[in-house]
This record gives sequence, C-alpha cells and structure tokens, in this order.
Amino acid sequence: MVISVCQHKSAAKDGKDRNGNQRYRCKLCSARFIETAPKPLGDMRITLDQASTILGMLLEGMAVRAVSRLTGVCKHTICELIVLVGENCQRFLPQAVNGVAATDVQCDELWSFVTMKERQRHRGNFTGEEGDSWTWLAIDRYTKLILTHHVGQRDGQSCDVFVRKLYNATTGRFQISTDGFKTYTLSIPYHFKGEVDFAQLIKVFQPVKSAGRYSPGKIARAEKRPIYGNPDHAQVSTSHVERTNLSVRMHCRRFTRLTNAHSKSLRHHKAMQAIFVAWFNFCRKHETIKQTPAMAAKLVGRQWTVRELIEQAANY
Repeated sequence: MVISVCQHKSAAKDGKDRNGNQRYRCKLCSARFIETAPKPLGDMRITLDQASTILGMLLEGMAVRAVSRLTGVCKHTICELIVLVGENCQRFLPQAVNGVAATDVQCDELWSFVTMKERQRHRGNFTGEEGDSWTWLAIDRYTKLILTHHVGQRDGQSCDVFVRKLYNATTGRFQISTDGFKTYTLSIPYHFKGEVDFAQLIKVFQPVKSAGRYSPGKIARAEKRPIYGNPDHAQVSTSHVERTNLSVRMHCRRFTRLTNAHSKSLRHHKAMQAIFVAWFNFCRKHETIKQTPAMAAKLVGRQWTVRELIEQAANY
C-alpha cells in the first residue's frame, strides 16, 4: 500500500491506538499512521468469505437457524449481518439502478407479514410494526431488472412512494402494466406526467364457496384497461413480475407461507429484501436471458459474486 503521510510503500504493524484500530509504522521514515480503508463488515469478527457463504445460503431459501447450524455462526451474528449488508444495499440500489432506459415495466404487490398477521394484530390491539407487510416490485419485462422496490402497506401512501422511486430509477418513455389497484391510476399520471403509456390488467375471480379456502378462486376473466397514454394492448401483462414474486418466495425463507420462519422484525424484513433485490440484479444469472439483469440492462459488464456485492454496497 502507498502511505498517504510520506508516500513510501513499506510499512509494518505498530500496535493499536486507544480505540483498538491497527496502527502502522513506515519502515523508511518511521512515520506512524492508521489505515482508514472502509470495512465492508464494520466491526464484525467474521470474514468476508464467511459472510458471503452465509448470505449465499440465505439467498437460496435457507432459514437463519439452519444457516447457523451448518456454518457454526451464532444466529444473532447472522441477523446483525443481514441488517448491516441490507441497509448498505438500501443505500446502494437507488444509486446503482438509476436512469435506466426501460421499455416495458410491470408492477405488482407481494404480501407477507411481520411477527403476526393483520387479523391477530387487531385482535390483540398491537400498535407496533407487527402485522401485514406488502412488497411493491417493478421489473423491466425484457432485462428482468428489478427497477425498484418498496416495503410498506397496500395503500395510497406506499403506492405514491413506490411510483416516485420508479420515476427516479427510469428514463425515457415506456409502457407500464399493473394490476387493478385503483391508487395506481392517480400516482402514475401524477409522477410521470405524459411520459408513459399506462394500462391495467384487471382479473375477475370466480366466487369462493368455502370461507376457509386458502388459495384464491379461479380466474373468470381478465380485462385489459388502458388508463393513460397509448398503451399496446397486446403487451399489457403482469405475468413476468408475478414470476418474480415467486422467486422472492423461493429465495427468501421469511416469505414462505405456513412456517415459523417469518420475519419478527420489520428492520430485518426490509434489510433482507434489499439484499435479495441487489443479489437478483447483480449476482444471479437469469435462466431466460442467460445473464444477470444488470448485465442485460448495461449497468455492469459481468456477473458479480456475493463478496463483490458486499464490498460494493459498503461504499455507499
């Protein structure tokens, strides 16, 4: 390394300062200094290789306790790692996926819950972060890039924040397809003005006979409804983003229904989703396009490893 104090290139360790930081001494002029390079894992004692292995397991659908048993790393350390890397990814994604020239964007909402479901929260009069949580996703149909995501409720406020994020992430004119959620019809024209062609795919389900039925009823019909601009009727679809929803459920254990692996903390819930989106865009080679979405969108030139993602996200 080049020593910033004297510009020499030879140094040796020289104890630690009062804060525990490693101190170095130049072998030529005896100048003392502290290396200030950023630490991707902060003060955590696990190595980058361990962190990459842990996150790789979590991103392949394993639960925190299962990863702890296989790696020998304490589950609390794993949870701290999720928060650290996840919050780095939350800062990294808006800057890395910005000004993308999209062509056909699809939006959808994905249900999950934190600690307990909404009905139980009302029953117990809980007022914290417990209850239903909705993940809003927007992907480009052809590159499969997740342009933006937002974790909140399925309401007008979350929709407005999500659409504003989508506006910041994209550039140029393109088509947007969503489901029949009414708030889209207000937020998208407001933020995009005349820059997009917008249509909704409204699915009508057959009535469910049993009140205890877990899965939704069969689709009776699907109506394509133009809302704004001049959308191509043949291209109105939400199939690709719904397939991405499946990928979220398959790769993030906390989204798997009917298990006890659900999130117990909203902070961890948001952090893990940010890690997944960054990994999906930059590290996971998509089976359809045979490259990562970020490569297809010309954001990067090659596929990243999980270790590289940790290091890149730490710079933000």
